[in-house]
Amino acid sequence: MKIKSLRTLATTLGAVCLFAVAAFAGDPTGNWTWTAPGRGGGPGRPTKATLALKDGVLTGSVAGRNGDTPITDATFKDDAIAFTVTRTFGDNTIKMTYTGKLDGDTITGTFDRPNPDGGDPVKTDWKATRVKDAAPAQ
Repeated sequence: MKIKSLRTLATTLGAVCLFAVAAFAGDPTGNWTWTAPGRGGGPGRPTKATLALKDGVLTGSVAGRNGDTPITDATFKDDAIAFTVTRTFGDNTIKMTYTGKLDGDTITGTFDRPNPDGGDPVKTDWKATRVKDAAPAQ
């Protein structure tokens, strides 16, 4: 009888720990801003994104000169975030792939962008900060 009680206690404690970890997992929902590097080493430009996590599905958009671009191939698991932004300018399509780690109100990672010289993609660091005074995305 005592072994069964200990087994039940251990199972219950394990379940509570699992739910506690899930409850404290990060949520990237909100408005984010960072400075994207400028062309040819020029001054950076502010960039904004709106992200929403609902039922385990990450959606959102990144603002650009020609309006907002929806993110695609988006994932969020264990505070790791990844998404792609594809923009078209005339006959040119530019695809940037972002990856990072959420830590509170900061996402730190890298993004790959096309090399202007036509070589391998360029990997660039990025650090986004959640905008606190704006209403989160729905």
